[in-house]
Amino acid sequence: MDEIKKFLRLLKRHRFTIIIIPVISVVITYFLVRNQPNSYLSQARIATGLVDDTQQSSFLDEVSPRGQEITQEFSNIVEMMRMKKILDQVSYSLMIHDLTLNRPFRPLSTAVRDLNPAMRSQLVNTLKAKYSRSEELNLWEGHQRGLYGYVKSMEYDSESLKNKLRINRVGDSDFISVEFESENPELSAFIANSLSSEFIKYYSFIKKSNQLKATAFLKNLMDEKKAALNNAVDSLRSYKIRNRVLNLDEQSSQLYAQIIAYNERKQDVIKSIASNTGALNEIDRKFEPGERKYLESALTRLNQRIVGTRQELQALYDQYIQSNFEEQYKSSIDSLQNLLTAEINKSNDTYAYNPLSAKEQLVQQKLNLEIQLDLSRYSMNSIERELNSLNSQFDLLVPHEAVVQSLDRDIEVASQEYLDALGKYNQSNMVSGLAVKLNLVQNAMPGAIQPSKKMLLVILSGIISFAFCFVVLFLIFFTDHSVLSAKDLANKTGKPVLGELGHLNSSAIDLKEIWSAAGKEELTEFREALRSVRFEIERELKGKVLAVTSMGPSEGKTLLSLSVAYAFSKANRKVLLLDGNFSHPEISRQAKNPVYLEDYFRGAGLLNEHSAESFVSVLSNRGEDTSVLELTDEETIHQKINKLKEQFDLIIIETPSIDSSNQAKEWISFADSVVAVFAAGQTINETKKLYVQYFKSIDEKFAGWVLNQPTADGIYKNKGKKKGI
Repeated sequence: MDEIKKFLRLLKRHRFTIIIIPVISVVITYFLVRNQPNSYLSQARIATGLVDDTQQSSFLDEVSPRGQEITQEFSNIVEMMRMKKILDQVSYSLMIHDLTLNRPFRPLSTAVRDLNPAMRSQLVNTLKAKYSRSEELNLWEGHQRGLYGYVKSMEYDSESLKNKLRINRVGDSDFISVEFESENPELSAFIANSLSSEFIKYYSFIKKSNQLKATAFLKNLMDEKKAALNNAVDSLRSYKIRNRVLNLDEQSSQLYAQIIAYNERKQDVIKSIASNTGALNEIDRKFEPGERKYLESALTRLNQRIVGTRQELQALYDQYIQSNFEEQYKSSIDSLQNLLTAEINKSNDTYAYNPLSAKEQLVQQKLNLEIQLDLSRYSMNSIERELNSLNSQFDLLVPHEAVVQSLDRDIEVASQEYLDALGKYNQSNMVSGLAVKLNLVQNAMPGAIQPSKKMLLVILSGIISFAFCFVVLFLIFFTDHSVLSAKDLANKTGKPVLGELGHLNSSAIDLKEIWSAAGKEELTEFREALRSVRFEIERELKGKVLAVTSMGPSEGKTLLSLSVAYAFSKANRKVLLLDGNFSHPEISRQAKNPVYLEDYFRGAGLLNEHSAESFVSVLSNRGEDTSVLELTDEETIHQKINKLKEQFDLIIIETPSIDSSNQAKEWISFADSVVAVFAAGQTINETKKLYVQYFKSIDEKFAGWVLNQPTADGIYKNKGKKKGI
């Protein structure tokens, strides 16, 4: 809050500056802008077709830009319209218009007006040639720099046009607004329309060129992909012919089915062999050696026929398997099987009444089982041979299958690439056949006069200058670390402030007038301040000797010494004012009939009694380049001062400033208390911080500060009224 008050007081102190500078700025701005010409604004609009679906074909909707792509497309169009190449075409049109027609948009510049008819005609022809070829000005070429100079002199160059040109998208719509502002309504309309037309022409040309290039590229790409597809198909066909491969899928399926069928038959035969072998083993255990011998001798002939029939049946069965189970062998096998069964039954009938008929039945069963076992074993061999043959054929198909699959994949990839290229080619071919979607839907017309900005500029100049003054004062306040009040001094030094003495406007100070009851208001306030200082000093005084010093020269030591001495004399105190400032003896110069302290300390001078009116005596010095310890020894000085203490109630010593060698410190060593004067408006730098540390080191003697001529308002109060110092 205190900082805010201080800043407000700073503003109050510079209030005239804050008022005068904006007024001057407003006046200057008014005279600068009062002769500015009026301005006219013309607007043209271009439909892009990016958002408006009515300008798009239904079969192209899937490739239409959306979302962020639309925003980027609009940004690209706007930046293309600002290109120097486009603006140069407008510049050519403007120059040709003003040079060939009787009513130019602008008065001809001095450079153009000074051209003779031949040079002017040559300039027009050059402009027309560059316009017809859609060339931009190349400033790297010398003759084109001359042409640019003529264009710039008329303010028709690209930079001048760009400064007054506004191009933007109208909200989220499909339109682009082209606005130009100039001093001539017809000029504004001409530039807006010319720029729109030139851009549409340039954009259409670029778009068509790019589309044709893309179509040609896609045509070549499509031909390459088609050739690659044909090569892949030819490779597959050649491989099949070379390796006599018809249809691998069908062949492999048939072989696989046959392998499965033979595996199933193999499993059945394995089961039959296992069951017959088990049955034979059971029968063998029932025969004794003698009985088996009888049976074998009795059935020899019959068994020979059975064995022969069985061999025929085995041979026929092998043919049946090798023929892939043809039906014609099946009937022969059935006939032989019936014959074999009949022979076996005959063998049973022949020996029907044998006592060993039970065992004969076992023998007959064993023979049947052996026949079945032999048939199964023979068929197993045939099945194994066929399986091996089928597996060999299947193994031969595997490498062909891998190669064919690889070739098929190549064909599939080539086919997909060809179809993609074909689709893109067809799409590009259709797009290139369509008209460009940009269209000038609203021609610019000569616009109405625009509201004048003169008053706005005048007001802005006042506001800106006022803000500038405010900011400058704030920076001054923020960077100013000077001590302006007693509170600042106490905070920055850490020592108490006994009082403050305000500024007096008179050139000479009359203490009698100050203490007169009928004095001026500022004298009354000064007197009240002295009384306050006198009270604080008397309360802090620890003896009769008071030293008055400061950290630098001309801070008000003499004023304070005289004022405090007179203030104590008004309180009926006997006061001795001792001028200890040998380098600047201001008190000594004002003294009448002076007594010099050099003589007194050396024992050669006598001190006169003080006057009855003032109760103040003065001990002067001759102003020589000396110090108190150079006058006599320290003990003598103590004796002399003690003698003065017996004679006076208060001894005030004005010492030199602390920064002048050690003279002040010598006087302070003889004082009981010390008061330092600090002139307001100073900053406490690093050197003065050392002096503050010195005062803190003599804390038992240092009574405090007296602030001289503070700049803060409201320091002294009298009858409730504040006085600015």
